[in-house]
Amino acid sequence: MFRQNKMRTALLSAIAATTASTAVSAKQIEEVVVTATKRALPMQDVPVAVSALQEQDLKKLRIGDFQDYLKYLPNVVSQGTGPGQNELYIRGAATSQTILTLSSVQGLKPLVALYLDDMPVSMQGRNLDIYATDLKRIEVLPGPQGTLFGASSESGTVRLITNKPDTSLFEAGFDATIKGTKGGDMSHKVEGHVNIPLTDKLALRVAAYNDHQGGWIDNILNDPSNGGWNGSTIVIDRISGHPLPSPSTMTIPAPRNDQLVQKNFNTATYSGGRFGVSYSINDDWNVLVQQTEQSLNTEGVWAYDPNLKGKSSVNRFAPDNNSDDFGLTTWTIKGRLGMLDLVYTGGYLDRDIRSSVDYTFYTNGGLFSAYYVCYPGNGTYNQCFDPQKFYKEHSTNTRMTHEFRITTPEQNRWRVTAGVFHDDTELASVGKFKIASTDSPYFSNLARTLNAPPGTAGTNTNGGPFGPEISFVNDVTRTTRQIALFGQFEYDILRNVTASFGARWYDIEDIYRGATTTVNVTARLKAFGNPSLASFNQANAVGAGISNPAATLAAINSGQLKVGDLDSNGVLHASDVIFKGSLDWRPTDNIMLFTTYSQGFRAPVTNRVGGALANVQTGAFAGFRIPVYSKTDHLDNYELGFKSELFDRTLRFNVTGYYSKIRNLQTSRFDPTNISFLWFADNVGDARIYGADGDFVWLPGSNFTIGGAFSVLDSKITKLNPQLVGIAPPVGSELPYAANFSGNLHARYDFDFPDFGGVSGLKGFISGGVSYRGDSLVGLKMDAYVVEDTMQRVYKVAGSGLKIKREAANYAGAPAGTTLLNQTGVPGGRYVQQGYALLNVSFGVSKDNWGGEFFIDNLADTNADVYIDTQQFTPHVVTNRPRTYGFRISYNYQ
Repeated sequence: MFRQNKMRTALLSAIAATTASTAVSAKQIEEVVVTATKRALPMQDVPVAVSALQEQDLKKLRIGDFQDYLKYLPNVVSQGTGPGQNELYIRGAATSQTILTLSSVQGLKPLVALYLDDMPVSMQGRNLDIYATDLKRIEVLPGPQGTLFGASSESGTVRLITNKPDTSLFEAGFDATIKGTKGGDMSHKVEGHVNIPLTDKLALRVAAYNDHQGGWIDNILNDPSNGGWNGSTIVIDRISGHPLPSPSTMTIPAPRNDQLVQKNFNTATYSGGRFGVSYSINDDWNVLVQQTEQSLNTEGVWAYDPNLKGKSSVNRFAPDNNSDDFGLTTWTIKGRLGMLDLVYTGGYLDRDIRSSVDYTFYTNGGLFSAYYVCYPGNGTYNQCFDPQKFYKEHSTNTRMTHEFRITTPEQNRWRVTAGVFHDDTELASVGKFKIASTDSPYFSNLARTLNAPPGTAGTNTNGGPFGPEISFVNDVTRTTRQIALFGQFEYDILRNVTASFGARWYDIEDIYRGATTTVNVTARLKAFGNPSLASFNQANAVGAGISNPAATLAAINSGQLKVGDLDSNGVLHASDVIFKGSLDWRPTDNIMLFTTYSQGFRAPVTNRVGGALANVQTGAFAGFRIPVYSKTDHLDNYELGFKSELFDRTLRFNVTGYYSKIRNLQTSRFDPTNISFLWFADNVGDARIYGADGDFVWLPGSNFTIGGAFSVLDSKITKLNPQLVGIAPPVGSELPYAANFSGNLHARYDFDFPDFGGVSGLKGFISGGVSYRGDSLVGLKMDAYVVEDTMQRVYKVAGSGLKIKREAANYAGAPAGTTLLNQTGVPGGRYVQQGYALLNVSFGVSKDNWGGEFFIDNLADTNADVYIDTQQFTPHVVTNRPRTYGFRISYNYQ
């Protein structure tokens, strides 16, 4: 047949029947089957860059949670403040980390889509942290995948593929691990699975797990002898937008944390399971239903304070805890009508998150200190009060998706994949802030309410009052609805040359409803959908907070404020068509070259206080207004790839070079000089990325395996939003979190033990691996020197000691008139997350179905800058687990 399709079909059947993996045979590398094109194909036959960790890889590398599997994916970066609080970036296409406490309010969508099987589970600032138990493989598709996988697949897609119920065999197994961490508590986990063929048509599969991860970060006593907070000296009028007749120098008293002092307080526990049933109606039709449940409970934080002694110490002044529970029901019906394969798949996600966060450092930010900590309400500043603060959030996230697609037979000279996709997502959040010092007579017994009548659309409470300590409340609901049509056409021009073309049409609605203590968001957005003085005044009557309606309307008429994508109900609409095209050539059976053009996008979002005028009307903020909504950002990608299996299939080497161009890159933005702004979504400008990534597996001998992967890239901002000049890094600067080089290398040697003591058949292995990530910069605002100044004022120290890259002589986002300690002027720069390498080793023995393994992770006890968090005006460094040693025992029967 054309392109040797009979051979391919036979190979696919054999692979499916034996559950293929990247484990090696005695002499050759086994094939890997992926579904990157929504068809099951050998990875080497797919004309796109794709990497995969197969089931055996996941077991050998002891991969469980998010951070585990990212060690072996060098072109993927996870940035965040702890378990369940991370965002993914691929190939250097990154933006500012979304602040956890406002991620649901701000609504900025992810750049990378995360899937469990066919169900998208991405969420802004809080990607679903799915535990990697009983997985068949993890697929990483770098580069835009928008035509097949939709919104948020702008720079790539990560897919977790589960093992499905199988009627052909009984299978059961378990893993149990115990481990200790240098300077920390013990950790332990157990996971198991069973596959039961109930009949020749009906199968059941169950998997369950519990993983308790002991802590190593210490919440130490806040005391100057430890490098702690001994009271902050501040100049009350540091912000010219809020002048006082007689500026004063005041001291903020140091908060106490005596009752919260605890060693190793950053613990995380993952527990859950998955239940699946598969039923074969006949030879052509099959139904699969799966239910996944997980609870993730964390205490403490995963960052240390660089001002304190050691790199495992922190000062926290309010409890930090997070409870993240979800249930996910998915279903798939597969069948055949004539020559067409049909698939209908869908899912329903129900997620509940409850968080409590220490928010004390929030009031280190200039005017925040002056107003919330030192303002008694009588117009004079003669006393500052206890700065201790907290934030409490309850968010619920539901998501229902449906996809129906058809595919033509793989052996045809022409092949089609086409489908329709529908998505309905709702994120409801109630966030309560204590940001005012209730010791002050002015703020005592606040009992704040929402600036909206009870029953306002999008609110999830009765509007208040919320208690004597709550200063501010966000009570909002964001609903995203999407429908899309997609298709991909492939045609074999010659026996070894194939062209493909894909497209996706989408229509997305962003519906933002609710209220805050100061703004009725529902009324505000509806008014911008019907811009007129009458509608603005009517909206203000119910708390929309549109100041100076005439000036706001003039800004719309002049084009400064864009509102044309809002309908009369204040709903944001985005609709477009994106494309993908590729050409692949197979000069031999084991070598393929391909070139691809692809597009990806991230949907726009509406802002909570869009249209607001800057309080500070000087410098970069002269005439500035918050955009009512961000623009859609787009990524155009051009790549050239090479895939090969060489030397009688003992070496597999794949490499892809690419050029990516980003337009209207969305970012999370905050201007501390304009207190009413808080966080909102904006567009930085444009950027470009050159890079290459690749991976290899080599079998130099029958028992020896060497593998690795790498990523090199060069990113640059090429165009800057004029309103961000002097705030964001200048044109020519690097994008954040984009290391120029990352890679990993691992090796394994398997051997047979000689018989001894009547025991025979023992097999052993020795393995080791190293992963490296290079330097990267933090965020998209040049505020590092301002943050350092705050740290010096709070802690009376010379500085954090963290590396800063100076990128501008002046930082326009600094409070006007600020003179930094030990600095002349206010330079602009970003913190550098310095490169690091992590080394793991292990030794194991197995016999028949049993296995035992001793391992040491982070052998060199490296302390890495995983993420530098500046979101509360002093730097906190999220770090990795210190040297950890442990033992694992496993049993597998089939």
